[in-house]
Amino acid sequence: MNETYFVLMSLISLGFMLLAFRLGKSWVVGLIAVNAVLMNIFVLKGMYLFGLAATGGNVLYASIFLGTDLLSEYYGKKEAMRAIMVGFFASLFFLVMSQFILKFVPADYDFAQDAFKIIFTLTPRIVAGSMIAYLISQNLDVWLFHKIKKKTGSKHLWLRNNGSTWASQAIDSVVFTLIAFWGVFPDIWQIILFTYIIKIIVAAIDTPFIYLSKKLLPKELKK
Repeated sequence: MNETYFVLMSLISLGFMLLAFRLGKSWVVGLIAVNAVLMNIFVLKGMYLFGLAATGGNVLYASIFLGTDLLSEYYGKKEAMRAIMVGFFASLFFLVMSQFILKFVPADYDFAQDAFKIIFTLTPRIVAGSMIAYLISQNLDVWLFHKIKKKTGSKHLWLRNNGSTWASQAIDSVVFTLIAFWGVFPDIWQIILFTYIIKIIVAAIDTPFIYLSKKLLPKELKK
């Protein structure tokens, strides 16, 4: 059942990113920022996919890579880097605000404080790991994407889409997992490997979406 939800969630998440692209550049940047925040919450949920241990943030994070690849392909390196920094800023804002909300003394009718404690008490370490890994991997992804594009020109879109993502996702999986979960979960290297495999699966799923983007150009690119 998890596998069915995983595929469905991947298709919907990537579909939303493609829809955002169709609506325009600012929509893609906005959705990248939303995903950057949500993945820091969803990553707290552990699950098994295809017999592998995984976390709930993988799909959303992979969707960000599609977003930055779309920006790189159609708007250039500068806009992709700008989107990365917007996502970073959104994550930083979430980190600060989540700690403030824990400090408020709850009312006698409050029912959410205990849940907030469970979710947000670990947030600083998880977000720190996510932010560091995010900056490293996303910058590497954009750099590699344009490096491959410079070598291949307008050909082999699949290569720069997947090649840049595969390499940067490997770095992301190692950096994030070590910072966020070292000493928390046993078999951490197994988690890194399995997480990377799941990300590669999502990267493969997103390939048709980036090709489909050629038929869904926003109005601002048709001028």
